[in-house]
Amino acid sequence: MQQDQMQTNKRLQFQEIVDKHFDDSLPLFMDILRVPSQSREFDPEYLTNGLLLQTAKLFQVLVENLKLKNAKIELFTDEGLSPFLFVEVEGSDGGADGTVLFYGHMDKQPPFTGWREGLSAYDPKIINDKLYARGGADDSYSVLGSVIAIRTIQDLGLKHPRVVMIFEADEESGSDHIEHYLNKLKDRIGNVDLIVCLDSGCGNYDQFWSTTTLRGLVGANVTVQVLNEGVHSGDASGVVPSSFRIFRQLLNRIDDPKTGEVVDDFQVTIPGERYIQAQKTAAIFSEGLINKFPLHGNTQPVSLDTFKTYINKVWKAQLAIVGADGLPNAQTAGNVLRPETTLKLSVRLPPTKDPKEAEESFVRILTTNVPYGATIKIEGLNSGAGFNALDNKPYLDQLINDASNIFYGKESVTFGEGGSIPLMNTLQQQFPKAQFIITGVLGPNSNEHGPNECLDLPYTKKLISCIAYIVSGAQEHLKK
Repeated sequence: MQQDQMQTNKRLQFQEIVDKHFDDSLPLFMDILRVPSQSREFDPEYLTNGLLLQTAKLFQVLVENLKLKNAKIELFTDEGLSPFLFVEVEGSDGGADGTVLFYGHMDKQPPFTGWREGLSAYDPKIINDKLYARGGADDSYSVLGSVIAIRTIQDLGLKHPRVVMIFEADEESGSDHIEHYLNKLKDRIGNVDLIVCLDSGCGNYDQFWSTTTLRGLVGANVTVQVLNEGVHSGDASGVVPSSFRIFRQLLNRIDDPKTGEVVDDFQVTIPGERYIQAQKTAAIFSEGLINKFPLHGNTQPVSLDTFKTYINKVWKAQLAIVGADGLPNAQTAGNVLRPETTLKLSVRLPPTKDPKEAEESFVRILTTNVPYGATIKIEGLNSGAGFNALDNKPYLDQLINDASNIFYGKESVTFGEGGSIPLMNTLQQQFPKAQFIITGVLGPNSNEHGPNECLDLPYTKKLISCIAYIVSGAQEHLKK
């Protein structure tokens, strides 16, 4: 009983401060979400229209308003690159402290179509404790959450390690620009002992979820061309092969059209410990892993088996067609055999798959023995490595589990995420001794990247309390 009361008191102390800072910061945070900025890949004018820079400057103001003690806050806007926000906070015990690196990103996906009536990407609204807007959950909240976590520790008079925070504005475009800033700030960042990334997901809103794996990615814009110009379909069909039909044959080389199973060139053998983890995590997910998606009408998922679904989502390569060119609007399309078809292909890769090998397979599969000798153009080929975390030290796992029990009333869960965070593998290589806490708020119906993206506010506030508790508790263990 006494232990329960102590935990209740601790929870209330943290949550009261987190709630106050979060609620006080919410109006400016919503103003930031109103800025119609998009990541570099989706906004060719990002260097001249000022929208991405406006977002970053407002984030700088938000951080400054939270008045961290002993903090330096700098916004870098190096020529030809997206903005980069850097925060450095002295540790409570000075030079003896280890270093915690917080990571998040400020850039956003395009607005997409299909928002529910009364909702839109750049008009944030709070409905039933959920904040609807593009980028709120992915991943703008991370800036707010990281800073509030440290401010909470300071307000409670607790100790914290030295902290550096890096917030990029290029994650949704592959994080190509962040390497420049990491090299530039290498000496100031120093050695890192713990990395906290708030750009991941959660299986439900009932407990703390730690991400142990992330998938990689390879993709490009691929064009099949058969004519120099469009011609009358009645005259040419049956004589000139359809670029779309050729594309169908090429896509079948990557995945099975009936099952969606991707060829072995993009697959890996699942490590034994991750297979065991998958069995445990799939049981926790239960039907929620399938039911979280807004399937239309009588549409069925790929599999009704939760374990198989989890493996497909986390450890299997998957192909998605995410864009198309060369196809006229259906209402205005004439009877023309089109000269070419362009599709933007995205292949999610297993966490341990070498992305450069995947690139080579991607090009070879699509350009070898092309039907009818059609011309294939591959543009914008890019790839990113997945992530497979090393085991944390027991004290950190204990802190995470304690935090989950205190603030959510349930034990923490480890799981693999189907998405990608390109920087995590880079940071793992750059700081091989660092431990990782990768977590986030992308849970059921958060719908990041799609319409009706939303941030679950109660869950988010509890998550920030968890991070504050964990980082404060880790201080003694990270001291030099």
